[in-house]
Amino acid sequence: MAIGERIRFIRNLRGLTQKNLGMQAGLSERTADIRMAQYESGSRTPKEDLTNSLAEVLDVSPMALKVPDIDDDINLMHTLFALEDIYGFKIDTLSDEVCIRLDKNRGMEYIKLLGRFNTWYREAKKFRDGEISKEEYDHWRYNYPDDEIERTMAAIRGENTDK
Repeated sequence: MAIGERIRFIRNLRGLTQKNLGMQAGLSERTADIRMAQYESGSRTPKEDLTNSLAEVLDVSPMALKVPDIDDDINLMHTLFALEDIYGFKIDTLSDEVCIRLDKNRGMEYIKLLGRFNTWYREAKKFRDGEISKEEYDHWRYNYPDDEIERTMAAIRGENTDK
């Protein structure tokens, strides 16, 4: 999903119009809807400062808007191949089901990713178990890692971080 599609998807989740989002992000009232339509259609790409402003208005991390192009299964496969090359992801089977796993031989990279995956698993499990709502789970995902840093700091201070 390209940046424009991510912007549109999250804008719709937030119930904002193109004009409203554009104006809140600092675009002029006269051009806000036109420019947002251009970004969402992919005919233009927002510069980094505007991407940051849009992310702030949408209450997401800028990284949530900048996902790789996974619009079809071939692009998704090439993204997975890149993850294999860069992070050592492995295609494997577990109980006769195809899965992707981390390579334990990658040392500290493995440990760091394992920690991140375990955090993701815990949040996804909370959602599946009904402990948090879809909105809370999406908020966590779209603000990762900022929310995780805030939770870690709160835990260090001894504050309750359970929702």
